[in-house]
Amino acid sequence: MEITIPAELIPSDPRFGCGPSLIQLDDLTVLKEKGPHLLGTSHRKEPVRALCREIQQGLRDYLSVPDDYSVVLGNGGATMLFDMVGLGLVKTRIIHHVCGEFSDKWFKASHRIPWIQAQALRVDYGHAHSQFATDGADVVACTLNETSTGVMNTALPQVNEQCLLAVDATSGAGQIACDLSKVDVFFFSPQKVFASEGGLFVAILSPKAKARIAEIAADPQRYIPVFADWRNALSNSEQQQTYNTPAVVTLFLFAEQMKRMNAIGFTAVQRQAAEKAEHLYQWAASRDYLSAYVAEPANRSTTVAAIDVADHISVDKLTRYLDAQGLVHGIEGYRALGRNQLRIALFHNITLDDVKKLTALIDFLIESGEFDHVQQ
Repeated sequence: MEITIPAELIPSDPRFGCGPSLIQLDDLTVLKEKGPHLLGTSHRKEPVRALCREIQQGLRDYLSVPDDYSVVLGNGGATMLFDMVGLGLVKTRIIHHVCGEFSDKWFKASHRIPWIQAQALRVDYGHAHSQFATDGADVVACTLNETSTGVMNTALPQVNEQCLLAVDATSGAGQIACDLSKVDVFFFSPQKVFASEGGLFVAILSPKAKARIAEIAADPQRYIPVFADWRNALSNSEQQQTYNTPAVVTLFLFAEQMKRMNAIGFTAVQRQAAEKAEHLYQWAASRDYLSAYVAEPANRSTTVAAIDVADHISVDKLTRYLDAQGLVHGIEGYRALGRNQLRIALFHNITLDDVKKLTALIDFLIESGEFDHVQQ
């Protein structure tokens, strides 16, 4: 199809995907200069350990991590943490609060472990939890931001001293506020807000969580694979390193993003995210062919926005066109939901100006009529 798009509608960067996120390409120039003294270096040596130390301290400052909590780095990404929680932190029973595909994957990971009990408390997709179950559990699992649906869970359950609260914060950490003093295991991967690559995990552990690690590991009947042993992850992180060899580029990108975000502080980052989210959701509300998937405004994510599109418009055709033209990448809806939907990231490196250009560009293309189903 031949469409002439006004230059003022084209975003300065085409990356709006929900992960991996928009990485600052200037960081790669800096990396090239440091490369001979960093890349190819053992992760037991100071150059790489310095990166880990910088990330750990940067997170402490930025997220206001309590002094007696540990910031643990490891390989495998947040998905591996799903298994690590069940294997090394659950004594007998975990309750999962499920509100989307990723929180359900975490439940399924726990459910596969035969020596613990896993229960799922579900709400319909597109909704947040307003009620919580904790009775009889020694771990309660919640998701700060459900990446598949754009649901933001700002309310978290309260647990007693014998129970741990574990929070998957993968697409929310860094932009969505969470009082870490009320959380025992707060984990995420850096390829979302923190603009790095996948394969790394961060787990922020309370003293309760660290005591639980020791308690379970002391049980001679408990099977814990070496790669998923919290003791290895914790002891290596205390030495500013990871248990297995990490991707140094991932660490470097993470550290560079951490500098930028600490330079302006969490409050400013959160405000910028709210501004982008306000524009996007108001745009959807003002168009008769769009609507926010999450009905309750307070539960609409400020990092991942899911926007339903009228059935007569082919989102698949629209997104394929944008991708093929190099204009916009990664705004397809989450495949498992099966909806005619856009899913747009609002991570820190994506500017408000580009979000405004994106919405104007989508308007222009939809109103052209070229993406109606009847023309396919």
